[in-house]
Amino acid sequence: MVMSDQEKHEYAPEQNEAAETAAEPKEAGAESDYEVLERLMKENEELKDRALRIAADMENLRRRTARDVQDARAYSVANYARGMLGGADNLNRALAAIPAEAKASGDAGFKALIEGVEMTRRDMHVALERHGVRQLDPKGGKFDPHFHQAMFEVPNPDVPANTVVEVVQEGYSIGDRVLRPAMVGVSKGGPKQSAAPEAPAEPGPINEQAEKDA
Repeated sequence: MVMSDQEKHEYAPEQNEAAETAAEPKEAGAESDYEVLERLMKENEELKDRALRIAADMENLRRRTARDVQDARAYSVANYARGMLGGADNLNRALAAIPAEAKASGDAGFKALIEGVEMTRRDMHVALERHGVRQLDPKGGKFDPHFHQAMFEVPNPDVPANTVVEVVQEGYSIGDRVLRPAMVGVSKGGPKQSAAPEAPAEPGPINEQAEKDA
């Protein structure tokens, strides 16, 4: 028996409803599968970029923290060491004030006093060196405003200008920083030094410099 179109419509209502739904146009603003995929890929790239930025920030923070810890270890005693320099200066002045004749007099008591002062100075310098403090040795080198403080000028045509010819007060460094600049006298009137920059004088061990001063 052949069914009419009306009978077919009444016999299969679900199929007819599905077909009609498929034939209906999409709602305005609805995304296609391609648009959804494109949006998700863009969001994924944004999340990946954000994760990389966070990782870079964390690495910078780790390096900065490690550097701060290293600086704290190296320079934590800077203020204490700076306060110790006054005592070291006084010991150096005391030894420098002793006349050579008095040192050679052979008096046992006076000789023991000198040795005691020298030993105290040496122990103090050893303690400073143990914490990274080193004495600057600028004499004969080029004046460097980062490490030296010029107190006066010495006319001398035979010495290149801006050469350190006299040290009034010793300078010290701690690590790669200046703890106290050396107070110096510089030459003037001589030939100009080479325009090429020169490295500052390498700080020497405090004990060796103290022996030179003595």
